[in-house]
Amino acid sequence: MLFRAKTFLKSNLPRPVYEGLRLAKNPQDIKSALRFATSSELELPVGTRLGVLRRMFLATFSIECPHTQDEVLRFMEAILMLPDSIPGCVIEAGCYKGGSTAKFSLATKLAGRKLKVFDSFEGIPEHEEDHGKNIFGDEAAFPPGSYKGALEEVQSNVERFGDPSVCTYVKGWFDDTLPGFDEPVAAAYLDVDLASSTKTCLKYLYPLLSPGGVLFSQDGHLPLVLDVFRDRSFWEDELGCSPPRLEGLGQSKLIRLSKA
Repeated sequence: MLFRAKTFLKSNLPRPVYEGLRLAKNPQDIKSALRFATSSELELPVGTRLGVLRRMFLATFSIECPHTQDEVLRFMEAILMLPDSIPGCVIEAGCYKGGSTAKFSLATKLAGRKLKVFDSFEGIPEHEEDHGKNIFGDEAAFPPGSYKGALEEVQSNVERFGDPSVCTYVKGWFDDTLPGFDEPVAAAYLDVDLASSTKTCLKYLYPLLSPGGVLFSQDGHLPLVLDVFRDRSFWEDELGCSPPRLEGLGQSKLIRLSKA
């Protein structure tokens, strides 16, 4: 499978992009790229898919991106496979320097939706969470002010590698911005690092998620965030529902849920 992926991409991508991908440390990224390029579940011409992949790889090699291609491609595929009958925009909560934003904007445009980007643009807020080690045994620390990307930097990166026509940026702390947001949501992607921020995003975004919509968290490797998703009392008391079925819980960075 990996050999087929490398051969396919080498034949269809500009050499500088292929060479950069060849040096990638995560083989799953190559497999995911092949899946995206050849999947029968996506109703996109091959040329369009390869164009998206090209811009994604260029963004990865030009912007500091704390995600893998596999992680963002899974969300992009979810966006593209949502039926038109499911109303709502696409939400990104936590965008850092805009690498993921640029990539998500490409899928959002192809899906005919709008992308709402929520971020403080000031980095991680003040907090007292001690994450210790993640589920893989690595240190997990998020000092206040880390992962800061200025709004102008994010917008510039989206201009270069994404589609700014679908993007709206909402600047501020989640506690201040999300309570006033009331649009239907078709798909949401959380990359917020903190348990407190995860709670805030779920509290205000999950009720807006359309039936059949999807929500992803890129923080599934963090024990404190896992505690939030596993907390039955949080779901019942704050959201008035039973915990939804969660894919990838405690197994990978990426958690996925679909709203029944």
